[in-house]
Amino acid sequence: MISRLFFVLIFTAACIQAIGQSDSFSPKEIKLLADSVTDFAVDNLGNVYLLKPGQQIKKLDGNYDSVGLFNDVRRYGKLYAIDASNPLKVLLFYKDFNTVVILDRFLNIRNSIDLRQLGIFQVSTVATSFDNNIWLYDELEGKIKKIDDNGALLLESPDFRVVYESPPQVSTIVDHNRYLYGYDSSRGLLLMDYFGASKNLLAFKGWSQLQPLSNGLVAVNGNNLIYYEPGKLDTPEQPLPEHILQSKKIRIVGTKLYALQKDMRIHIYQLQP
Repeated sequence: MISRLFFVLIFTAACIQAIGQSDSFSPKEIKLLADSVTDFAVDNLGNVYLLKPGQQIKKLDGNYDSVGLFNDVRRYGKLYAIDASNPLKVLLFYKDFNTVVILDRFLNIRNSIDLRQLGIFQVSTVATSFDNNIWLYDELEGKIKKIDDNGALLLESPDFRVVYESPPQVSTIVDHNRYLYGYDSSRGLLLMDYFGASKNLLAFKGWSQLQPLSNGLVAVNGNNLIYYEPGKLDTPEQPLPEHILQSKKIRIVGTKLYALQKDMRIHIYQLQP
């Protein structure tokens, strides 16, 4: 029988179509981006942001034509992460310097925030919030915090060290569909509301590549894609082909899967037969 994950992806994200009654998952490669990259991001419009080995960021539009460059690579050091959840406001996180740089859609700098000046000295991750502010996890205080583009503190969660006997160390934050997720691969998935109040800590351990999809999250769990939706009891899984499983990074946007593979290039697959 066709797995429930197939139905989730087919009917809610138009991603995967089953072949007969098979659970086979054989996405077709439709594009190979020639640039050598160390990281990438994709926004919901299909724009691709390539991080080059020299820390330059190159933006490609939906036709894979270059439409922007970010060359200010000497000031902030090594880029830790790109968040392109909002195509009009791209976040760059420089973990070593505890700095968030905000770019506009042309990759011009709108603002930079030195988190140390806010009294926040050790941050593990940042993410764009539903209201276009910024979530971050303050490791020293054990709190998820929301700040605005100028660095003003808007709200913060309770101290997880007080709430939990063995508190999660959040390495990934996802804001999606009225829920705020914090993930610690050794402790599980923390489910919160938009005020940072904890609803549940689910023992989903060892996941990677968390990203929003439909009404929930999709992630890599072992050799499989796994889908979680709040309020649902089951977490359907779908085996990944070996060549995709070995990718350094995977992102699913619309009907496409983007995979940064060992050749340092991004292979783009159509998630339909």
